[in-house]
Amino acid sequence: MQAARRRTLDLVGHLSDGQLEHQIDPIMSPLVWDLAHIAAYEDLWLVHRFAGEPLLRPDLAAVYDAFETPRTVRGEIELLDTAGAREYLDAVRARAVRALEERGPDPVIHEMVVRHELQHTETMRQAMELGGVLAPGEPDLRPVAPDASGDEWVTVPAGPFLMGAGDDVAFAYDNERPAHAVDVGAFRIARRPVTNGTWMHFAEGGGYERREWWSDEGWAWKEDYDITHDRGVATGDPDAPACHVSWFEADAFARAHGARLPTEAEWEKAATWNQGTNGSRGALAGVGQVWEWTSSAFRGYPGFVAHPYPEYSEVFFGDGYRVLRGGSWATARRVATATFRNWDLPQRRQIFSGVRLAKEA
Repeated sequence: MQAARRRTLDLVGHLSDGQLEHQIDPIMSPLVWDLAHIAAYEDLWLVHRFAGEPLLRPDLAAVYDAFETPRTVRGEIELLDTAGAREYLDAVRARAVRALEERGPDPVIHEMVVRHELQHTETMRQAMELGGVLAPGEPDLRPVAPDASGDEWVTVPAGPFLMGAGDDVAFAYDNERPAHAVDVGAFRIARRPVTNGTWMHFAEGGGYERREWWSDEGWAWKEDYDITHDRGVATGDPDAPACHVSWFEADAFARAHGARLPTEAEWEKAATWNQGTNGSRGALAGVGQVWEWTSSAFRGYPGFVAHPYPEYSEVFFGDGYRVLRGGSWATARRVATATFRNWDLPQRRQIFSGVRLAKEA
């Protein structure tokens, strides 16, 4: 809990109160909202529901509830200012520590709250990049060297594997459970995520003009918003993974290269499979630099049970959201496990997302 809080406060330490309180974009929250939301979530789970104490500020419950107060209105309503949000964080933490000392930790609830805060530091970085106020040295996207063998593809043989978090895992989100056997056909998957240099070849070679490479929905989105490659792709290291790629763009890029996006079952099998030993080291390079889009819609696994609340996963199930895997440079390692499932709308580009290609074997 202390480490996560240091990460949060260090993240915004270089920003002024005005920068924290300004809503950079309507699809993102003012950063000060995130700070107070972290406090409200901790108070709800670690003090109110875990320890049975009343909320510290029941008058703030709706304001800092992600469903009650959507992002589009968070810049228009009255929020705690920076000083108030910091005081709220400190006061809630004192209550949470007292409850922890009196009752001991709950391995699920306390871990969930820690990871919730860690996930918000990534969301806050998304807003900070949109506003041009990331800390010096960020984003931290690094070149991924080609495989020494010269083979840019890994062939994964057909066969079943156990997908999801097993009973031996102390904590996992509800959408990662239950672990279940999935029979996956043979496929090939790129060793590396698509790089900036390769993406620029696509863009300069008509990637955003060739209608045949785009889905109907993707083309309409591209035309409506005059979409082209993210500026960071052109200015970044040519050998670093391309970032801020939407699912629509990733899908078009794959078609242009006679490939496709991997299913999330294929991605997880490749990420946890080792050529020659079938071990658990994984066969993919560059995992954790950018979130990697899959072709899969976000749905519950067979036997899914919402826990500890349905709003974390279940309300997002369906064809609207696509699954991303692997984590990004901004994702805490504690969060980015091999079974962790991220999801977003196919047009979203503010996330630190890229693409890894797949093909039939």
